[in-house]
Amino acid sequence: MPAMPKRFKRVIEDFVCFNCGTEIKGGGYTDHCPNCLWGLHVDNNPGDRASKCKGRLKPVGAAYDGFGYMIEYECLKCGAKKRFGASENDNEELLISLVERSGAV
Repeated sequence: MPAMPKRFKRVIEDFVCFNCGTEIKGGGYTDHCPNCLWGLHVDNNPGDRASKCKGRLKPVGAAYDGFGYMIEYECLKCGAKKRFGASENDNEELLISLVERSGAV
C-alpha cells in the first residue's frame, strides 16, 4: 500500500497583513494576522499554498473545542468556510468578541 501523503506542510513566512498593516513574523504555523485575525484563502490543506482562490478570510466567529479556541472564517471571494486554531499571541479582545458573537460562551 502506498504511503499516505502528509496533509500539513509547515511553511515559515513573514508577511504584512493586508487588512491592518501589522508586520507578522511567521513561525510556520501562522495562518492569520494575530492583531486583526483576518487571513487569506491560500491553502487547500494546511500549508500547501495550493488554493487558487486567494480571497480574504473574514473572522466571523470563534468557539472553544476542548483543546483551544478555533476561529471560524468565511472567504469573501468564494464563500468557503474555514476553521483555524487561535494562537497564543492573538488579539484576546477580538477573540472574546468573536466567541460572544457566536454565542459560545
